[in-house]
Amino acid sequence: MKIEVQIVIESDDGDTKAIEKIACLERGMLRPAELGLTLDEARDLLESMQHTIVEQQVAEYLDQQSHCSDCGKKRPRKGHHNPIVYRTLFGKLRLPSMRFFHCECRPHANQTFSPLSQLLTERTSPELLYIETKFASLMSYGLTVNLLQEILPIGNTINAATVRNKVHDVGRRIDKEIGEEQIFFIDGCEYDWEQLPRPDLPLTVGIDGGYVHSCAQRSRKQGWFEVIAGKSVTAEGASKCFAFVNNYDSKPKRRLFEVLKSQGMQLNQEVTFLSDGADTVRDLQLYMNPNAEHILDWFHITMRVTVMHQMAKGLGPPGFEPREIAIKQLERIKWFLWNGNTFRALQTVGWLYMDIDVEAPTKKQQKLIGKLEEFETYIRNNAKFIPNYGERYRYGETISTAFVESTINQVVSKRMVKKQQMRWSQQGAHWLLQVRTRVLNDELRETIQQWYPRVVRQEQPLKKAA
Repeated sequence: MKIEVQIVIESDDGDTKAIEKIACLERGMLRPAELGLTLDEARDLLESMQHTIVEQQVAEYLDQQSHCSDCGKKRPRKGHHNPIVYRTLFGKLRLPSMRFFHCECRPHANQTFSPLSQLLTERTSPELLYIETKFASLMSYGLTVNLLQEILPIGNTINAATVRNKVHDVGRRIDKEIGEEQIFFIDGCEYDWEQLPRPDLPLTVGIDGGYVHSCAQRSRKQGWFEVIAGKSVTAEGASKCFAFVNNYDSKPKRRLFEVLKSQGMQLNQEVTFLSDGADTVRDLQLYMNPNAEHILDWFHITMRVTVMHQMAKGLGPPGFEPREIAIKQLERIKWFLWNGNTFRALQTVGWLYMDIDVEAPTKKQQKLIGKLEEFETYIRNNAKFIPNYGERYRYGETISTAFVESTINQVVSKRMVKKQQMRWSQQGAHWLLQVRTRVLNDELRETIQQWYPRVVRQEQPLKKAA
């Protein structure tokens, strides 16, 4: 069996302008390997179809531009320049760059111009830009190149550096579109807030930090830099994440505010912020909403107490008095904090410190003392953010940022730390995070469509021939 694939080009009034043969397939006895199209055949077919369609589109456009749009007079040709290289999903194209003289019916800054150069100001199609940046945000740049070369007729026209540069360009553009940074995002007064429509149920926002390996490592301490990531969840369960490099981003509060704003936050709506108590995270969430509630994540408290509990067990065998006293006091500290009694918790920490701080403490006791001092400072700094966790838990309210722990893993760790380990610059990591969060929020295609309004929407079906 012989199958011939042709493209029929028709004018707007239905007349046939051209018929182009783009492929000829042969099939013998039916076998699984020859059922339908193979991947190689599909790539060749798409590439041939792309070249034929673009050739006709460019020819028609240049023919239209050969006449002055004001007076209709034919423009004289100046000649051809080097072809324009344009990269698409289905191959790299070399388009003829014909130049025309401007018509004398009105003045122009230049004598000649290239219509195609003015039209194609960028040399990558929006669809290819979307696919490259989407997959590069989900996997390494090298794997993205391998994937695209495997399934698309791109060949050797792209490499990891090209993909990385495209991701940086998109991330930089997303970053520039965010408004100016502000310290306060609370506008108006209580009377104005009361006039707003009835708000939705509270938003729950969890914020946490992670670390990424730096490419500018000068010492062991400088080998990592901090990335802040978070997730905002509505009462219906819809969520959006955000992330930025803490020491690089100049607009962190604006970034968080835009995420909350996109979820319909009003100034008369309640918002619950949960964080690990770090200074950078604690300052980020302030002055976002007048009805905001700031809570120290219970997970980070109990994690510290659990570590000290294990250290107390190592003080000696069961029955050893210092060991039993330390375990009992740590359980009391945890119980006081669970019920929001920071005064008694800090008081008990002081008593435990005196019980352990003997004249000649062992190395294990010294380690536990150091952890107690660190824990005491942590609780004092975050005392106003410690509620009655037990009461909140009984009423079904959120007390932990466990959902943010998964966000750190999803946004940062999977792409940058765990399976795809590499060193990052703060700038490169920040721009990648802006693209990655747009992908995870299902917003990247919408962003590309805003930049290029004529990009075909993904949900539009292909019109079938009658």
